[in-house]
Amino acid sequence: MRTVFLLWHSYPREDALDENDTEDKLVGVYSSAAEADAARLRKLRFEVFRDYPDNFQVSEMEIDKDAWSEGFVSVKT
Repeated sequence: MRTVFLLWHSYPREDALDENDTEDKLVGVYSSAAEADAARLRKLRFEVFRDYPDNFQVSEMEIDKDAWSEGFVSVKT
């Protein structure tokens, strides 16, 4: 199995209507969890990342495998 590690950062939008309304950024795709963590540390120098240092997430993804293979449901509020 070949995998990559996606580093995401998310923070509340300034014009958010609720806590689920976020600004989400894919920071990068890395060959290991350690490389993703090193990138996280590098990004902490920058304003938005520094303001929300606990809002990083690493997702491990298998290469050449479909995500959302069963689809998804939209919920209207």
